[in-house]
Amino acid sequence: MSDGYPLRRLGEVMRLDVQRTPMMPATTYRLAGVLNAGQGLVAKGELDGGDTEYAAMNVLRVDQVVMRKLTAWEGPITVVPAEFDGFVVSNEFPTFTLGPELVPDWMRHVCRSPRLWAEMKNRVSGTVQRRKRLNPEQLLQIELPIPPRGVQAKIVEVLDAVDDQITALDSEANAAEMAAGAIAESMLADHAPVRVRNHLDRIEGGRSPQAVDRPPTDDEEGVLKVSAVVAFRFIADESKTLALGTKMPESAEVQAGDVLITRASGAIKRVGAVCRVPSDVRGGLYLSDKTLRMVPADDLDPDFLVVAMALSGVRGQITMAASGSASMKNISHSKIGELKVPMPELAEQRHIASTVLSVRSLGGALRTEANRLRQVREALLSGLLHQTIIIDPAGLEVV
Repeated sequence: MSDGYPLRRLGEVMRLDVQRTPMMPATTYRLAGVLNAGQGLVAKGELDGGDTEYAAMNVLRVDQVVMRKLTAWEGPITVVPAEFDGFVVSNEFPTFTLGPELVPDWMRHVCRSPRLWAEMKNRVSGTVQRRKRLNPEQLLQIELPIPPRGVQAKIVEVLDAVDDQITALDSEANAAEMAAGAIAESMLADHAPVRVRNHLDRIEGGRSPQAVDRPPTDDEEGVLKVSAVVAFRFIADESKTLALGTKMPESAEVQAGDVLITRASGAIKRVGAVCRVPSDVRGGLYLSDKTLRMVPADDLDPDFLVVAMALSGVRGQITMAASGSASMKNISHSKIGELKVPMPELAEQRHIASTVLSVRSLGGALRTEANRLRQVREALLSGLLHQTIIIDPAGLEVV
């Protein structure tokens, strides 16, 4: 096995370099934020300098590294792309200029490495978990293997090619899902909407028990988080472990074939999301007070119900019916029952559901392949940083 590349402190190859700009009234500044897991920057709109309490803010410059000091264990670090040059951030976001030994695009990929996030997590300071910070000096103490610039450039070429393929697969998956939605809208355009409660036996909910915020092991019971239910998809791992001694009613246990809907969420697009529980669902998972079970009557096909609840007209009704604050929207059992959906005869329901879901399954297969490539990418990046994969300008070698 190769001895690998030399470990270098980040402070040896980049330096803290913060440019401050005063906030001037009647002057417009473009705001940016840093996404978690090295996923880049996000534009957060424009700000008049007279509408902020900050006397000055930090300026982003192309090819600099920028990180968020708060909750640094989530990996909020990236390299500034050209389109964000000149944006501003608060002093919570220090910036660093790379030395000549680092290729900016290589550092962009390093910022997406779980190894770097783990190193950041190990160095945060503070007493309250959500308020712990990573100071610039602590970031610069992290040691990473630094290959020669030529090798860095080759690593970028390889990882960018994988990223391009992931992006293409995601785009194809999005197109398939959009096509499925358009098919559903077209096939149901001539059917008059009726209240969904007329075709439901009942709507059932669970409880909000004490739980530990981690997925339950195979021999533990859990309660669903809101994120367990997204449109057309059930995610069993999005659940919390029930606290010891906590009992849930048997009627609240999730069963194969259930049609689930989210009653409340911090994001309106998640309110009223509907999915069907797959046949291989594990036992011991329970509905929370924010996840409900819709039990169709005999004249309503469960798969059709999932399709119908995702129609644009129904989604518009959910948005209008949802109440609550900006941070938590919810829809009641009764308002769910009042939603109007197209309701053809049972045989046609099944035909429509089969057609729509078969198209969506193509998108699901593409997403599965994209996620597999993401795992490959993560393993490849890890191998390159740990020197289990050696790369040089001539190619790759696994050792």
